[in-house]
Amino acid sequence: MASPYEVLGVDPDADEAEIDRAYRRRVIETHPDQGGSVSEFRVVKSAYEEIQAGTEPALDEPDGDANGTVGDENGTAERDEDAGATATETSERGSGASASAEPRSRADEPGSRADWRRRSRAGDTETEADPQVGTTVSYLDYEAVVDRGWSLDDDPFETAATAELDDETFGRFYAEPKETLLEAAEERGYAWPFACRGGACANCAVMVVEGEMATPNDHILSDDLVDRGFQLSCIASPVTEELKVLFNVKRIPELEELLLPADRFDRRHQD
Repeated sequence: MASPYEVLGVDPDADEAEIDRAYRRRVIETHPDQGGSVSEFRVVKSAYEEIQAGTEPALDEPDGDANGTVGDENGTAERDEDAGATATETSERGSGASASAEPRSRADEPGSRADWRRRSRAGDTETEADPQVGTTVSYLDYEAVVDRGWSLDDDPFETAATAELDDETFGRFYAEPKETLLEAAEERGYAWPFACRGGACANCAVMVVEGEMATPNDHILSDDLVDRGFQLSCIASPVTEELKVLFNVKRIPELEELLLPADRFDRRHQD
């Protein structure tokens, strides 16, 4: 069976940026709308999730030989000058130190995207929504902001409140606890952009203006985009009592290379 790295076509020591680029490439190649299949798409998605959630592959232990490590009569391995310390020595060294032979997890790296996702899952937010109450979502179509020349430096929601906008463009709705933002919008009759529904593209991206959302598997967005407030509505769930989002932001230049064909959304939006 192919390893997750083989599925994505990268080396096991590839950095996060290389893995992200390979994932985006493989998603496009295997997406059903691009001539791939659902099964292929799921294999790619699962491979990426396994790498991101997980553990780096451990190196195979070398067999003892003239150039490696050998054990003495007490079963304690000696270190070869070129081989480095063995796991036995590491565990015995420094009585007060805690040495672990477990593979390093990406989520253990402070400030990494995996660490951000882990904290989101843990509910590390400023004003969490009552799990029995849910979230009031205020939404505004980004296209309306662009068409009217409004500035994002000002409060576009305050400006929109004095404009004559229809309910599809500007308004509020209630999101049930644990609903993703896209699910909540669709349940209330709104047709927001989407394509894959699995966090593998940016078609459903929104910009969070106020409040927070938790994202279990943020597959496609760069650290810079996340820092600027962009999240994927298909996998992100509101976790604060109030949330303000700009939706339909897929035409922002930095997101265009992350888009997939959205025939199903286009057909639905036209109906």
